[in-house]
Order: sequence, then structure tokens, then C-alpha cells
Amino acid sequence: MVTYGPHAAVTETLSWVMIIGAVLIFLLVMALAALAILAQGRMRGWMTGRKFIIGLGIIFPVVTLTALLTWGLSISRALVTGEPPVLRVEVIGERWWWRVHYVDADGAVRLVSANEIKVPTGRSIEFVLKTQDVIHSFWVPSLAGKLDMIPGRVNVTRFSADRPGIYRGQCAEYCGAQHALMAFYVIALPPDQFEAWYAREATPPVAPVIPLLARGKALFMENGCGACHTIRGTSAAGLIGPDLTYVGGRRSIAAGTYPTNVGTLAGWVSSSQHLKPDNLMPSFGNLQGEELRAIAAYLESLK
Repeated sequence: MVTYGPHAAVTETLSWVMIIGAVLIFLLVMALAALAILAQGRMRGWMTGRKFIIGLGIIFPVVTLTALLTWGLSISRALVTGEPPVLRVEVIGERWWWRVHYVDADGAVRLVSANEIKVPTGRSIEFVLKTQDVIHSFWVPSLAGKLDMIPGRVNVTRFSADRPGIYRGQCAEYCGAQHALMAFYVIALPPDQFEAWYAREATPPVAPVIPLLARGKALFMENGCGACHTIRGTSAAGLIGPDLTYVGGRRSIAAGTYPTNVGTLAGWVSSSQHLKPDNLMPSFGNLQGEELRAIAAYLESLK
């Protein structure tokens, strides 16, 4: 596997050393077992001697495991030390999606997103991990190892991305029926592009002027979508579901399940329980095709 961050590189090195060490020890044990079974007489007798038992049965495993543990702890220090973070992101595991808060040093929320985390390259990012319900596990394989999100507990991890790119993350702890459909993306941008995105994201989207989009916005409000979702700059201020302020600019909907476009948005609004059963959003089967297209077009325009 190719790694794109220093933390993932440390994890990869540690994994390979442990795997190779385990394989070599396994081969040694199998060779000795074969010798014990197949050899005869004096050739097998030396394996019952006191020196052999103490040397390979006690000294060898103690020295080998101590050496691996000491080296592993020393190389793993890089996972918890390093430069101070330039950005703090709070990620909350939900059923079955990811609430994302960009927070300042005092813990005040500055930006809200969902299922997608944009970060600057080459900068240490601190992730504050929580859960709203059951145990989830935050994992971006190309950038860092996994860390559990445990009810009643706050876990913290730091990592960075070496180069711009899109890195897929996944919940790595079984959390219910749709666990496999609980993905997210970490999108690493050059620092100047990240700052431009961050500044733009802090402002509410422009009100639509195209009739189709304006009708979609009106239908969104009339059908009570704002009771669960927030779109900044509008009366929609719900906190139950994902923030949709700039949902049209995200790569996916339903936590990495479907690409974001008018068709998938319309399908999700009308049949969310069919597409991802038991999620907390009801299906709006009462909407007609034209109404669905208008709502989907409005949401897709929020970029």
C-alpha cells in the first residue's frame, strides 16, 4: 500500500518489520518441529538438552520480543509527537455518517461540514474524535492508523498529508446494519487553496435566482427539510442531520455511498430508506418528479 503521510509511513514500517519478524520466527519453529519429527537418535537428542531449552525456549523469545517492543515504542513516538497542529477538526460519528466541525483553540465551532474533511498539505492537523451513539472507528489508511470513537470519551489523533489528493476514509468498527456504507473523504489542498476554501466556506451561499433553483429552495423549506438540516443564510437550522450549506460541492452523499449529482440527490430525497435502510432520514415519497428535480437541482447548486 502506498502511504501519503508521515504517520501512515511509520505504521507501514512498523507493520512490515513485525510481519517479517513473525514469519522468520514461524519458519524457525516449523524447521525445529520438522527436525524433531524426522530426525533420529543423536541428531534429535540435542534438542532435549538444557542449553537448547534455555537458549531457544527462554533467552531467544525474551531478547527478540524485548528488542521488537523497544524498537516499536521508539518509532511509534512519531505518532504522538511533532509540530503543534495548525488546524483542529472535531469529527463525530453518527448513524451512519460523519459530522465535521472545524474548531478554534477555544473549542468554538467555525465551520460545519459532513462526510468530507478538507485539510492543508504539509501541516499537522489535530482530529478530536467523538461519537453520538455507538463505537465507531476513524481510519484514513493512506494517511494514518485507526482510532476508535467511544461513547462518553474523547480521543485525539494528529496526522498530515504530504501531497494534495483525495484520500478515502472508512469506519473500521462494526456499528450497525449500514457500517459498510459509512465512508468519508479527506481532501488535502495546497495551503493557499485551503485558505481560499476556508474563507469562502465561512460565508453563506448566494440565494438562487434561476426559477428552478428558487422553486427547489421553496420546496425544501415547505417540506420541513430545515427541521433536520442547516443551510446557512436560510431559515433551515436543523441539527439532526448533516449540514447542507455546501452539499453540492462534496464528492458524495450518504457518507460516501453515492456520488453527488442531481440524480442521486433526487433519489436520496425520495428513497433514502431504500438506498440506505434504517438511516435516520425518512423517504419523501410524496414528492412528484418535477418537485424532486427542483429540490435536487437546488441542493446540487450549493457549491
